Amino acid sequence: MTHATSAADRLPLLRKLGIRTPIIQAPMAGVSTTALAAAVTNAGGLGSLGVGAMDAEAARKAIRETRALTSGPFNVNVFCHAPAVADAAREQAWLAYLAPRFAEFGATPPATLREIYRSYVTDEAMHAMLLEERPAVVSFHFGLPDAGRIRALRDAGIVLLASATSLDEARAIEAAGIDAIVAQGIEAGGHRGVFDPSAVDEGLGTFALVRVLSTQTRLPVIAAGGIMDGAGIAAALALGAQAAQLGTAFIACPETVADGPYREALLQARKPTVLTRAISGRHARGLANRFTELGAAASAPATPDYPIAYDAGKALHAAAKARGSADFAAHWAGQAAPLARALPAAELVAALAGELAASVRALGTLAETLG
Repeated sequence: MTHATSAADRLPLLRKLGIRTPIIQAPMAGVSTTALAAAVTNAGGLGSLGVGAMDAEAARKAIRETRALTSGPFNVNVFCHAPAVADAAREQAWLAYLAPRFAEFGATPPATLREIYRSYVTDEAMHAMLLEERPAVVSFHFGLPDAGRIRALRDAGIVLLASATSLDEARAIEAAGIDAIVAQGIEAGGHRGVFDPSAVDEGLGTFALVRVLSTQTRLPVIAAGGIMDGAGIAAALALGAQAAQLGTAFIACPETVADGPYREALLQARKPTVLTRAISGRHARGLANRFTELGAAASAPATPDYPIAYDAGKALHAAAKARGSADFAAHWAGQAAPLARALPAAELVAALAGELAASVRALGTLAETLG
């Protein structure tokens, strides 16, 4: 029996996804690329495209470009947040708060803010495109689409994943007929996948969440958050996950579009990671910088709705970047960022798989010793 067959027997989700190793590259909209997704898939994992910030035709182009680079399966991730509610007074107060920082770089804030991209829950063109292109896997973040869309995607033969940060969200995912749950712990970099950002966030860690969901739901669980090496993957599998999703681990790969300051900040990892609403309007974890400090200040007004606030965040970063500053960038990263490695994606997947195998062997030796 080969290692791949053995893994598929023990971890049936791998067979469903069509992959050899329990490694999933997180979608990371704005950072990941078609080259990254294809490289991870070709190495035996599941590559992912983050198309939440794209329109339907840009997403179609990305899917087709990825197919030109791999014959294997890959995941297409969409955002399912509630559409933003404009609030002119709140938006103007936020722009006034940011104005001194724009002025520091010789710029002025936008006169108004807009919802810079649509949620999949209202994007008919994106839904039609997915049914036409039929990627092997589609995943949902920030919630779920309606039952009709889920049914249509399933009828098209697409495997469906959805992020959960709590048991209640996981139960909603199970009831909706999704195939597997991505258990996103508080350690994860990027945006929290909470369904309702106005509700209390329990802030469960990855390992606690994985153990709860693997015992309290019937769906396969994918661990996400703070996992950077094979030992972390092994620990997640030991707690009941059938695969691990890694994002921060892949940011420094040459296949991403992370710029020089982002790579440097990540690989040096001298700053802590923090959760902030200031950059986009929803809680997201990234490396602390002047933007996160603005959001944490006692004088900070309420942020506009996501992704309206992101319009201001991107404009401020652009103004600072034009003057050579990365102080207001969205350098999303998880809590285990100090473990980041600058390796080509295929080499990283191979290293992770090797570390996983070594960790499993070590656990077996420990079990024999204790037994």
